[in-house]
Amino acid sequence: MSIKPYLRIPESFGVRFAAAMVLAAALCVAGWLFAPHGLAAQGTVAVGATIALVAIFMATHSRIGLGARRTAIDVLTGFIEKDASPSFVTNEEGDILASNAAAGIRFSDSKSETLAGTLRMLFANPSAILYRLQCRARLEGASREDLVTRRGHVRLAVHLIGGDEFLWRIEDMPERSQSGRSAETLPVPMITTGRSGAVLFMNDAARTMVGERVKSLDRLFVALPVQPGMVNTLSTKNGPVEVMVAENNSFAGRRELYFLPSEQGTTPEQDAAFETLPVPMIKIAADGSMLMANQLACALLGVDNSDGVTMGQVMEGLGRPISDWLQETLSGNSTKNSEFLRLTRKDKEVFVQVTLSRVTEKGENRLIAVLNDATELKTLEAQFVQSQKMQAIGQLAGGVAHDFNNLLTAISGHCDLLLLRHDQGDQDYGDLVQINQNANRAAALVSQLLAFSRKQTLRPEVLDLRDTLSDLTHLLNRLVGERVTLTLNHDPVLKSIRADKRQLEQVLMNLVVNARDAMPSGGEIRIDTEVTTLAAPLTRDRASVPAGEYLSVTVSDEGVGIAPDKLQKVFEPFYTTKRTGEGTGLGLSTAYGIVKQTGGYIFVDSVPGSGTVFTLLFPTHEGDEEAELAVRTPVQAVAPKHGEGVVLLVEDEAPVRAFASRALRLRGYTVLEAESAEDALRTLEDPGLNVDVFVTDVVMPGMDGPSWVRQALKERPDVRVVFVSGYAEGAFGDAQPMVPNSVFLPKPFSLNQLTDTVHQQLH
Repeated sequence: MSIKPYLRIPESFGVRFAAAMVLAAALCVAGWLFAPHGLAAQGTVAVGATIALVAIFMATHSRIGLGARRTAIDVLTGFIEKDASPSFVTNEEGDILASNAAAGIRFSDSKSETLAGTLRMLFANPSAILYRLQCRARLEGASREDLVTRRGHVRLAVHLIGGDEFLWRIEDMPERSQSGRSAETLPVPMITTGRSGAVLFMNDAARTMVGERVKSLDRLFVALPVQPGMVNTLSTKNGPVEVMVAENNSFAGRRELYFLPSEQGTTPEQDAAFETLPVPMIKIAADGSMLMANQLACALLGVDNSDGVTMGQVMEGLGRPISDWLQETLSGNSTKNSEFLRLTRKDKEVFVQVTLSRVTEKGENRLIAVLNDATELKTLEAQFVQSQKMQAIGQLAGGVAHDFNNLLTAISGHCDLLLLRHDQGDQDYGDLVQINQNANRAAALVSQLLAFSRKQTLRPEVLDLRDTLSDLTHLLNRLVGERVTLTLNHDPVLKSIRADKRQLEQVLMNLVVNARDAMPSGGEIRIDTEVTTLAAPLTRDRASVPAGEYLSVTVSDEGVGIAPDKLQKVFEPFYTTKRTGEGTGLGLSTAYGIVKQTGGYIFVDSVPGSGTVFTLLFPTHEGDEEAELAVRTPVQAVAPKHGEGVVLLVEDEAPVRAFASRALRLRGYTVLEAESAEDALRTLEDPGLNVDVFVTDVVMPGMDGPSWVRQALKERPDVRVVFVSGYAEGAFGDAQPMVPNSVFLPKPFSLNQLTDTVHQQLH
């Protein structure tokens, strides 16, 4: 053990102590010599004595502290003295304060007083490594890192001790083969390479094949880069040798490469090594049958062994018979030896990248297939494609809903006009009511399309789910029928949420109906509500739920369940597990859209044969529920039968414009019509024209509604605005500021809804 004399009073402190003592002595002498009598002399001497006492106290305190640190370091160095791994104690600047015997033996050639200088024989740039670990240890108390050096793999660990000392420990890590056997005794040639192409390790079989210990890949391979899964040519002392290379990625940027000779017979030892290779590999005969699959390959394929199994039975997704691809590779006519295929496993969805290489074994041409699990890569690709598909379908659904809402506005609006001219005794009155009711049903279907595309207009309010489910229970019991029991279970202390009541009811009805259909023989559907607190963010199914308090709603059934490979597709539009004609595939996608637009999360768990559980998480609402209730339920003033004022109606759809203008004129308003934003602005060029309200569509050819209204309000800032649209209120976009004195009326709207909205804007 070598302990350096590091616990001394710092030079700066010694200078300060000497200066203080000189000043104290000067004050005492000055008081004695130059002011021998009176209070001035006594005061000067007193000040000098005080400074001297303070300096002596600080020096004593510093020596006591340094003595305690020396004792602590002595205890620590005594503890690490018997450690078989080299250990150092350094200060913050990297100066070595103490080191154990193992460090003295390992670094006997180093004369450096710093740890960075001592470790230069191990690392090319030790200062950067030490600085990185020391910063991390200062923040977290300790840190470690596995590093590949010229002498092998080491682990460098550091612990923060005291205030500014660090304990460093260097541990040699043995070379391991991931197959569980010693790489040195493995009969298959194997090497380990670093990031720069240096050969860090060669086992005995590799050294025997090459004839020497090489230090870089360019001296081992005839052509670079190395192509794993393909036949590469090695440069050996006996001449070039063709081998099939299998790669196994490892830690710290290392790669493990295994060499399989492409033309030779196999021995039992080599077959045993092939069986335990840490790379999934398959030997394939000319007819496509598997001759041998090692342990990792069998585990990836989900089979116990390869006896009697063909490639076509375990893989699919090539777009053509897999046997054709194998024959082309055997004959050398294949232009692509690597393909992404899907395994035919029933328990989960797995994709693999299959790379084929032709080899000659016992005089016969065969194939070696190297498998790489590509599930994560294909999942990311599928997510990207799915997001594009969902976006396209969402835009289509939103556009279709917009056009349907325009049609329904015209149909229901003109039906309202007809109803004004017929009383209940009229023989046509019942037919008109039927038209009106079916138009409303069509509007509800359109709202489903908007919900799926997340473009419906939500009317959020503070809800107590106990009341919501209580009001919905009667309808749900009618939906599930007599053979299914519906059970509700509420948390005694249930908090409120903020959501659209009508849309939330639709979500619950969709989930209950799906649960009923999953139990054709009857059973129980449970709806449980409780408050859940997440102490840390929850990551699940590619969604991240922030920490916080949530209201959890679970809908569980005892039905047939959903297969694992179909579970992640249930929220896709038009995807259904029901028989043809029994489902549209929009129920769960609509529920997903509503929940996400509300700010919540929805997850599904299922065990085939045991049932399915849907879990909904909504953030709890913190606020004054009574005050919000008062805000959202104002006293509704009854609109008068006749109004007055000038309304500028801008609508590009002629049937909608015709209905709206007639409805407003019936209530006594003066209506000016325009079929586009440009026509409306030309109408407003008349300075003598007085307009009280703008009623305008949002999405129109040319200039849109918000744009022309903002331009018109520059000259007429007091005019009120009513926006109407078949899209949601979010069609305005968040990039533009809100239009002042404006309200939004979604299509389809009735005659009374339009006239009441205009009246409320005017008054």
